[in-house]
Amino acid sequence: MEVRKIPKFSKLTKTERILIARLKTKDYSNKRIAKILGRSVSTIGREIKRNSPTCYNRQGRKRKLYEPLHAQARAEARKKRAWRAKQPLKNPKIYAYVLEKLRDGWSPEQIAGRLRLKYPGDKSWWISHETIYRFIYHPDNKAGAWWEYLRRKQKRRRKKKGRKAHRVRIPDRVSIHKRPRIIERRKQIGHWEGDSIVGKNRINGLHTEYERVSSIIKLEKLDRLNAEETISAQKKIFGPLPKFLRRSTTLDNGLEMVKHFKLKEMGMKTYFADPYASWQRGGNENANLWVRYYFPKGTGFSKISQEELKDVEWELNNRPRKRLKFKTPMEVFTEHFNR
Repeated sequence: MEVRKIPKFSKLTKTERILIARLKTKDYSNKRIAKILGRSVSTIGREIKRNSPTCYNRQGRKRKLYEPLHAQARAEARKKRAWRAKQPLKNPKIYAYVLEKLRDGWSPEQIAGRLRLKYPGDKSWWISHETIYRFIYHPDNKAGAWWEYLRRKQKRRRKKKGRKAHRVRIPDRVSIHKRPRIIERRKQIGHWEGDSIVGKNRINGLHTEYERVSSIIKLEKLDRLNAEETISAQKKIFGPLPKFLRRSTTLDNGLEMVKHFKLKEMGMKTYFADPYASWQRGGNENANLWVRYYFPKGTGFSKISQEELKDVEWELNNRPRKRLKFKTPMEVFTEHFNR
């Protein structure tokens, strides 16, 4: 019988599997079959071992039976599974959902978590956030520039860095260490964290407030980055809220916070994080980072309209959050508001 020469690393074909089955019925050894097909002995042995189902003879004894059509079907099924694993987001319905939410500014983690919340009993919708990242950064998708849909718009993920605080003498300053434990445990709504985002040339900016239980974010423009503008912005944020939704706020140590005591007129308590300890107000620091995706450093806020600012606020408050079990801040805030 003529010995065939097969190109290196090629897959076994249906014809070869039929030939293997015929030669095995003639009691050819794996070594002899490999020589005839121009394959390695290990290739033949592996093929027979993993594609031979267990059956029983008339005496009830187990035996392996190699059947070429069955072997071909199993090989094709494995190939299909492998192709799906290497090609994330090939499911059209998930692909469409992911792109829609990326365009809305959702992160891959928010998208994956929301799918589990939305379809708890249908695992065909479940994917991990890493699957979405693999799709975005896959070399074959480079031309699509999907990374531009990410809020950071960066080709690589980078470590987050918070804004450092500055030492300022603040009258009637109460340390965060004297703050009640119930605030730390996030068990009572109405406790906020506040900070400023600096605009171009440190002239103007934004005041941001982050509610610790619901993660809702409130934004107000500062025409001037000073104490008068800041307390005015805080009153705009907290004024319309009922008392149980404005119990306290924990602030940064910036010079613009020196008139914090005026919040006492609204029945609010104020606390201050330690200098250079932005992690003590982690929720607000993260909120500021999200806002920066829309308004990068160097933005002149005098050119930003109130309507544009409120659109950003709405988008941030209507994205699912991991710490809220992928509910949105607005959903959680509304639940407490309606109690």
